[in-house]
Amino acid sequence: MNKSLTTFVFSFLFIWACSAQNKEVPENAKDSLKTNLRQEGIVVQDTIFEKRKKINPLAPSKAAFYSAVLPGLGQIYNKRYWKVPIVYAVIGTGVYAYTYNDDLYDRFRTAFKRRQAGFTDDEFYDINGDNPIGADPDLDTDDLERQQENYQRDRDLALVITIAMYALNIIDANVDAHLKQFNIDEDLSMDFKPYLDLNPITNDPNYGIAFTIKF
Repeated sequence: MNKSLTTFVFSFLFIWACSAQNKEVPENAKDSLKTNLRQEGIVVQDTIFEKRKKINPLAPSKAAFYSAVLPGLGQIYNKRYWKVPIVYAVIGTGVYAYTYNDDLYDRFRTAFKRRQAGFTDDEFYDINGDNPIGADPDLDTDDLERQQENYQRDRDLALVITIAMYALNIIDANVDAHLKQFNIDEDLSMDFKPYLDLNPITNDPNYGIAFTIKF
């Protein structure tokens, strides 16, 4: 009984190590191991020795490179097509916010410079065109300077966010490619079952435990 238990424990550890290292067990080692286990009344299913699918170690780098060249291309490479609209929506929003704020910044800056030079023909002096002659401007010099600073700050913030979203697009493609190489099937399991067999020669019962590992 102790010999059987010892053989079972070492056999289990051997099989577990082979599976964890993802190496193919040689045919002669398979036959020798299964023969020893059968002599002790222990049955091991052949599915334990199935090889895992091959992985491409360069896939994460390719996905990251593609997304760096063109945002969303790495997600297409990973076959995560549903992410592409999200990538373009986020980055597109950032680009739009930058362009919008940069345009207003340039307009207020131009008006501020002309007002400093003594001109009164800028677009913010009489916005509606109904001010009487000699009336105060709708936006004075302080207002122009304040608006210029506000839009400059918003423009710079939009630029930082857009760059961050672009980098996140690359990181997402790289990490997603890494995760695709791991087996996350719901069928991962280990099952133990009692086993009883009759020796074909002596007709004596053989007791053991059959276990199945699914990868």
